[in-house]
Amino acid sequence: QVQLVESRGGLVQPGGSLRLSCAASGIFFSAYNMGWYRQAPGKQRELVASITSLRTTSYADSVKGRFTISRDNAGNTVALQMNSLKPEDTAVYYCNAKSERLSRTYWGQGTQVTVSS
Repeated sequence: QVQLVESRGGLVQPGGSLRLSCAASGIFFSAYNMGWYRQAPGKQRELVASITSLRTTSYADSVKGRFTISRDNAGNTVALQMNSLKPEDTAVYYCNAKSERLSRTYWGQGTQVTVSS
């Protein structure tokens, strides 16, 4: 059974930092591209950051220079370090695992991040 379990988000003040992590099980983790998506109320889910199996990273323009995605293949985890948080970063954040070769995509349950004073 495949599971992607995100760490708890939380309430952060503007300008603050938060680190999300996602633990994967049931997949050959190192072969999967991993990503973090987010969905704010009334908006579509959007890709925030991704890291390929070869550790190539990409970021949404809105988070470049503030967020950093990383992966630990030995521990089957992917993390998202979020700095200089803004109120517009408020959303439910989802961990994603994708294998184009296997045509498989998995999602975590989501974790709420709220940026507010």
